[in-house]
Amino acid sequence: MTDLTLLLDSLRRNARVNTFLLGALKPEEYDLSDGKGGQTVAQILRHMAGFRVGWLWHISREDALPLLDPTQKDADGDPQWRWHDRAPNELQGAFTEGDAAAVQAVQTHLASGEPFADPWNEGTYQSSPAHFLQHTIVHDSHHRGQILTLLREGGRSKEEMDGLDDFWAIWRE
Repeated sequence: MTDLTLLLDSLRRNARVNTFLLGALKPEEYDLSDGKGGQTVAQILRHMAGFRVGWLWHISREDALPLLDPTQKDADGDPQWRWHDRAPNELQGAFTEGDAAAVQAVQTHLASGEPFADPWNEGTYQSSPAHFLQHTIVHDSHHRGQILTLLREGGRSKEEMDGLDDFWAIWRE
């Protein structure tokens, strides 16, 4: 059995960094973009939070179900993500519940020895389901970097940007 202790601690720290960033954003910053067709801060946040349910729908559908509203359907006819129309400042629950569903999926598949479904036949986390949690952390980190760039380019002062560096302390505990 894989020891998930360190990875689960890292996922919890990742969640705290996401919470820090969500709390630091100003409402007027949700619409910031690069002006070249890139996503807005709000779209990036929604993408980050939706990453969990999006992957779970394909690799461990039963674990995605608590994150979905079966009374609403998306363009493909699949159940709609519960947070699909929420304001960016209301996405904390999506991150929290998405992380919990991801952990549940990983623990279930590790305990059973059953690999995740591989709908694209590309070896989806076949070496260990735990890699899904690692992918989630890396994915969030990448997009937080994009958001910080948009904030800097959107007019945050050096002092304000330095204040956002406080989240690094979470990783050094």
